[in-house]
Amino acid sequence: MDLKRKASMVTPFSTRKGQKVLTMLKKNLLVLLLIVALALGLGLGAGLRTREPRFSKREIMYLRFPGDILMNMLTFLIVPLVISSLVSGLASLDTRTSGRIGLRAIVYYLTTTLMAVVLGIVLTVSIQPGIRGGKSEVPTDTTSRVVNTADTFLDLIRQSFPDNLVEMCFKKPVTLQIPRNSSSDENGTLSPTTSNDKNSDAANQTIYDPLVTKVDGMNVLGMVVFSIIFGIVVGRMGDRGRPIAELFASLCEATMQLVNLVIWYSPVGIMFLISAKVVEIDDLDRTFRQLGYYFLTVMAGLALHAFVTLPLVYFLVVRRNPFRYLVRLVEPLLTALATSSSSATMPVTMRCLEENLGIDKRVVKFVIPVGATVNMDGTALYEAVAVLFIGQMRGADLNFGNIVTISLTATAAAIGAAGVPQAGLVTMVIVLSAVGFPSDDVALILAVDWLLDRFRTAVNVLGDMFGAGIVHHLSKRDLETNHDVPGGSGDSSHDVSESHPLLSDGSDRRRYRSSEESNTAVGEHQSEI
Repeated sequence: MDLKRKASMVTPFSTRKGQKVLTMLKKNLLVLLLIVALALGLGLGAGLRTREPRFSKREIMYLRFPGDILMNMLTFLIVPLVISSLVSGLASLDTRTSGRIGLRAIVYYLTTTLMAVVLGIVLTVSIQPGIRGGKSEVPTDTTSRVVNTADTFLDLIRQSFPDNLVEMCFKKPVTLQIPRNSSSDENGTLSPTTSNDKNSDAANQTIYDPLVTKVDGMNVLGMVVFSIIFGIVVGRMGDRGRPIAELFASLCEATMQLVNLVIWYSPVGIMFLISAKVVEIDDLDRTFRQLGYYFLTVMAGLALHAFVTLPLVYFLVVRRNPFRYLVRLVEPLLTALATSSSSATMPVTMRCLEENLGIDKRVVKFVIPVGATVNMDGTALYEAVAVLFIGQMRGADLNFGNIVTISLTATAAAIGAAGVPQAGLVTMVIVLSAVGFPSDDVALILAVDWLLDRFRTAVNVLGDMFGAGIVHHLSKRDLETNHDVPGGSGDSSHDVSESHPLLSDGSDRRRYRSSEESNTAVGEHQSEI
């Protein structure tokens, strides 16, 4: 009888333990698949690099095809997700609450971006990668882009106020510099000299006239500004605006359902994206010999910002363990590493914050779309390090004024960087021009930019997610007064203090644990009966 009683007591315990393991595996299955996909992509790419003859561009395109399908699907969801989430989120808040949330988010974005720039400058001045590293060769077939700093910042304002709501989904205004008197060399090619290059002879400079035109590309900044204004107006309309708010809330919910379908395809697409990129590299060993110190400096800065600066800011504001918060954000970080696009990662980020951490939907709908557009901590750090690295390689004597100029320009340029792969290269030309370096110098770091771009994108996404947690914590009282409006989070599934003890205060956490223990005790007592 004693043996039977012991067996009956052991079996339910082992069964419960097995069920917990299965539940944990099922809950984290997608994260495990993403990790396996990254490892398989690296292994497949390394194996295919040994093939002789080397892969042609056509064969690499075929290898990357499943990954291109993933990027297309994620990019396709950006427009409906940005517009519907911002409109429904702001329409569910009163004007005062939305203003407070927006102010907190903008202050956080500017603060962390400036901290990232300062960190990058300190590391570069201390390590001096441009002096320690080997001389990098500039590719001869690269084409330079002539940029005027003032025109570039005016373009950001133009993009904020699009003249056509449909056209902003696939075109955006930019200012091109057209040579007035084209000075040609023997081959008939235009001189790439810019008016900001202090080292060039004034007699050989070409005069450029600005031409505002529209180029292919999604105007995400215009979408964000329009959606914010439209959402605030709908919210102020009261009952008359309720049908519009419910329409956009339903559209956002339907888009998130599509995200849930697409995300299960992501391991396949990520594996082929990584393998194609590894195969595409020409000479990996030579590249890292030349740019090794630069690469390590940027990686050290990104690591310090991701695991020290951002968690410290989160801890000082929220007073919670940031690494317990961070451990539930693995899925968006892996997606950012693979896709190298914060905009493409945005659907995964929003889903993860709502489901894994219980962040209020209204905060997520505002903070993440805006953050994916203007919050670029990793890009700002990378641009500051890159410009100082180029200056060290050129032997330029950068004084304190130049460093301050780099800090402010890198912060502003990062805000204007699009959330697409390698957008930082375009905005870096602005920073180079601000300190008088020719835009040709971007070619010095092109060899490793593809890899650094993935890590700085992950840091950009991480900054957005920490920002969502901070803004949610600071806005709890404001959000409690908006439970009864359309699109609000009056349902219990988003009561963070009840469903997610990780984000609650100590008393809530103790009550949660005591209730769990009492429920367990009652369950065991009933099973014995």
